[in-house]
Amino acid sequence: MLAVNQISVLFAGNELFSNVSFLVNPRDRIGLVGKNGAGKSTLLKIIAGKQSTDAGNISMPKECTIGYLPQEMKVNNGNTVVVETSLTFEEIKNLEKQLIEINTKIAESVDYESADYLKLLDKLHDVEERYKIIGGYSYQAEIELVLKGLGFDQKDFDKKTDEFSGGWRMRIELAKILLKKPTVLLLDEPTNHLDIESIQWLEDFLKNYPGAIILVSHDRLFLDNITNRTIEITGGKIYDVKGNYSKYVSLREERLEQQLNELKNQEKFIEHTETLINKFRAKKNKAAFAQSLIKKLDRLERVEVDDIENASINFQFPAAERSGKVVVEVQDTEKKYAEKLIFSHVNLEILREEKIAFVGKNGQGKTTLSKIIAGIEPCSSGEIKLGHNVSLGYYAQNQAEFLNENKTVFETIDEVAVGDVRKNIRGLLGSFLFSGDTVDKKVKVLSGGEKSRLALCKLMLQPYNLLVLDEPTNHLDMASKEMLKDALLEYTGTMIVVSHDRDFLQGLTQKVVEFKDGSIKEYIGDISYFLEQRKLNQLNELNQLSQQSKQQEKVVTENKLSYEQKKEQDKEQRKIANQISKCEKEIEELENKIAKLDEELANPETSTKVSADPTFFANYNNIKKQIELKMTEWESLQQ
Repeated sequence: MLAVNQISVLFAGNELFSNVSFLVNPRDRIGLVGKNGAGKSTLLKIIAGKQSTDAGNISMPKECTIGYLPQEMKVNNGNTVVVETSLTFEEIKNLEKQLIEINTKIAESVDYESADYLKLLDKLHDVEERYKIIGGYSYQAEIELVLKGLGFDQKDFDKKTDEFSGGWRMRIELAKILLKKPTVLLLDEPTNHLDIESIQWLEDFLKNYPGAIILVSHDRLFLDNITNRTIEITGGKIYDVKGNYSKYVSLREERLEQQLNELKNQEKFIEHTETLINKFRAKKNKAAFAQSLIKKLDRLERVEVDDIENASINFQFPAAERSGKVVVEVQDTEKKYAEKLIFSHVNLEILREEKIAFVGKNGQGKTTLSKIIAGIEPCSSGEIKLGHNVSLGYYAQNQAEFLNENKTVFETIDEVAVGDVRKNIRGLLGSFLFSGDTVDKKVKVLSGGEKSRLALCKLMLQPYNLLVLDEPTNHLDMASKEMLKDALLEYTGTMIVVSHDRDFLQGLTQKVVEFKDGSIKEYIGDISYFLEQRKLNQLNELNQLSQQSKQQEKVVTENKLSYEQKKEQDKEQRKIANQISKCEKEIEELENKIAKLDEELANPETSTKVSADPTFFANYNNIKKQIELKMTEWESLQQ
């Protein structure tokens, strides 16, 4: 369906890709993986036609279409959410305009037997058929389904896109791409702006998607649940594995072990050969043999070990003083922004060493309550109490704004590192993707993602006994996420973490607090238990939704039928109207004939003559009968 042919790309003098080739088949679910900077996003841009190559090309059939969601993209202003989303259905919108124009012309027509009128009817039929085939009767329901699946409420549909944050506007763009149903779907970190419920919906949508999908994501569970093929980019080459991410990891470890064994054997061979060369090169009778060994080494193809990121650094949070038993008390707390109520009557008690996940749809108050607990924002009413001897560390999504921009990356960490950590600052920074010369960069020249990672690294060095983390994994790749998770599992203090990353939360917390409809609900267990319970709790809702869906399908079907029936009815009515008009003319003509005959009978000059004619009264009675028959026909047509 789509072929990547011998792609080569040079970047800053280095080869990013070297003769990379692979085929994308219908219904493929491909996960693109590799360390940061390997070229995953670049490859998606090349396939999407957004970036050129130094060699090679992308080939595909003419009917193949591409849908591409980058990590960042321009969004439109001015339209409502539903109007902006409906722009996807350009052909349907054009057909709707044509239907209105054709029906207007038909309504204005008076000659129902003309060639132009019949042409209009034929055109109406053709346009309606095309409209039906491409989903004209169901596209509005599709828009509603996708928008609600991505977290929008019905009341959001008529809001202007300008009123939404960047993350929500990215959801609108994702909805538009999904509704287009391209042949190949290219998604670059699609879960970055989604909450857990929306991610689950997107998973189900993509599993049943009719086309092929190429996906870049740092969400391991998301990859495992969707992909059936994994392409790793490393060192300018690719490894194509049939299987999801977990299977790829297993095979990668085997491959790396094999490469290391081959490298070890080759090094032994080279060492032995070099020993022989040094031994014989000075002897006249062995010089030729030594030269042949030298040439053999020159021709030897060296074994290369893939450059795979290693997150095996053993890092632990520094020990903090023990807090009291009750770490946080949230008492009847309410939060409003102007007239908008975020939550009310929230009560929550957090005990020492508890690890709690805050989950729920975006905008339900997870981050807001985290900020209130951290003392960043006040509550509108109620009370938040921190327990005895609590030292709180808070990581916000905009934590990078609080870094000193004039310090280097190394200096930022060096000023807070204590104990044994100071000996391995560069190793620690490496686990957060800072290596080589990047540790000497000033903070002010770092990207937003780099600043966020540095802020998280800095927080991990502080001796806090209560951590409040708001989306700490947003800018981390899988290796760094694993390192952070390992450190948090060893952390002995109390922790609150706001996250939509299910794999990261798996086994990390013992309690889940769900934010929904202005209140909270506690689940004792980790994220898997919460998701299982939510599914059980939603069974009745799902049954209701199923009934509603069937009812909606029935309504849509009835609407389709009623439209078709109305079209046939209109056609039949126009035909009957023509017949009535014709019938009335014939009745009028017959009545005129009767009137003339009556005048002849009433006229003394002609009455004797017509009375003597035997055919006169026969003709008279025949016309009368014709009038009666036509009147009966007219009444029937009127009925």
